[in-house]
Amino acid sequence: MLKSKLREKIIKIRKKVYKKNFKINFYQILKILKKENITSKKVIGGYYPVNFEIDDLDLLNKFENKDYIISLPVIKRNFNMDYYKWSFSDPLKINKYGIPEPEKKNIIYPNILFVPLVAFDKNLNRLGYGGGYYDRLIKKFSKKKIIKIGLAFSDQEIDKVPINTYDQKLDYIVTNKYIIK
Repeated sequence: MLKSKLREKIIKIRKKVYKKNFKINFYQILKILKKENITSKKVIGGYYPVNFEIDDLDLLNKFENKDYIISLPVIKRNFNMDYYKWSFSDPLKINKYGIPEPEKKNIIYPNILFVPLVAFDKNLNRLGYGGGYYDRLIKKFSKKKIIKIGLAFSDQEIDKVPINTYDQKLDYIVTNKYIIK
């Protein structure tokens, strides 16, 4: 199946599942970070959920309350992104895609990256929206020690994500039901 058709199909499924208000278990993420020897004073790169993505804002809020530094992406030219420090008390502005972003004040490099996705498979491959933003970002961060955690509803799993040479794997995928490592 073409990636574009696959995206359409899974986004429809995601929209139905989204209405059930499933959440990611905060303690599952904490266990991963402990296993990876990551403790507080680390930077989490989150995302502002749109288009029925699983909501990570509750997780980010809990991590901020545990003294983690929170950051959100800002979309740049040429399908690139940078992360900027953000707190729940800080304002957000809407970008040209309708996605809230922090002000471009304090660029920061996350140690932990929460990645939204359209679909995934058991081999830690992800299907995004097709712009390659996260693939470029992960490649840019490849020399740094960064934990890449895809967040999704379990219903977004497919047998095999069609991949190409530009696609970057994740370290973990955490769903409302299970974890893939």
